[in-house]
Amino acid sequence: MRRFFTAQNFPFILAAVFAIFFALMAINPVSREVWIAEVIPVAAIFLLLCITFPFFRFSNVSYGLMAVWLFWHTIGGHYTFAGVPFEWVTDLFGFERNHFDRIGHFSVGFYAYPIAELFISRKIAGPIVTTLFALFTIMSVAAAYEIIEWQYAVIQGGEAGIEFLGSQGDVWDAQKDMLADTLGAVFVLVLFWIFGKRWGSRG
Repeated sequence: MRRFFTAQNFPFILAAVFAIFFALMAINPVSREVWIAEVIPVAAIFLLLCITFPFFRFSNVSYGLMAVWLFWHTIGGHYTFAGVPFEWVTDLFGFERNHFDRIGHFSVGFYAYPIAELFISRKIAGPIVTTLFALFTIMSVAAAYEIIEWQYAVIQGGEAGIEFLGSQGDVWDAQKDMLADTLGAVFVLVLFWIFGKRWGSRG
C-alpha cells in the first residue's frame, strides 16, 4: 500500500479523490439547475486533464494547484457560491458578504502555473512571452466567464439566474472577480519563476 502512495502516483490518487468528492457533492445540491451550470466547466477541465495526461504530464505542483479550483468550484456548485457555509470567515474578518466565490476566482488564476510549465517544458516560448501569455490567458478566461454568467442570468432568470451570477448585490462584482483571477495568476507565476525548477516544473 505504501508503494502506491508515491509522488509518481499523485495525479491518479488526486483524480480518484476528486471523482469521489464530485459524486458526493452531486447528491441533493441546493439547486439542481445551478449545480448543472456550475459543474459543466469543472467536468470539462477534469476530463481534459484525464485525456491529455498520456501526452503531457504536468508536475505534481501543477496538478495540486489545478485541483484547488476543481474542489472549490464543486463545493460552490453544491451550495451555490453565495450560500456556502463560510460564515466563520465572514465573521472573523468582518466582511459584509460571503467571499467564498472570491477565493474561487483567485484559484482560477492558479492555472497560469501549468500554462507556463507547458510552454517552458516544450520550449514554445521564452520567459517573457510565456509569462505574458499565461497571465493574459487567465485574464481572457475571466472576462469570458463573466460574460457567460451575465448571459445565463439574463436567459435563465429567476432565483437560479441570481444564484449563478452570485453578485450578492455588489454592482462591481464582475470587475472584482476578474481582479481576483488576475491576482491569482500573478501569485503563481511569481512562484513558478522563483521555485519552479526546485519543484520540477521547468525544463
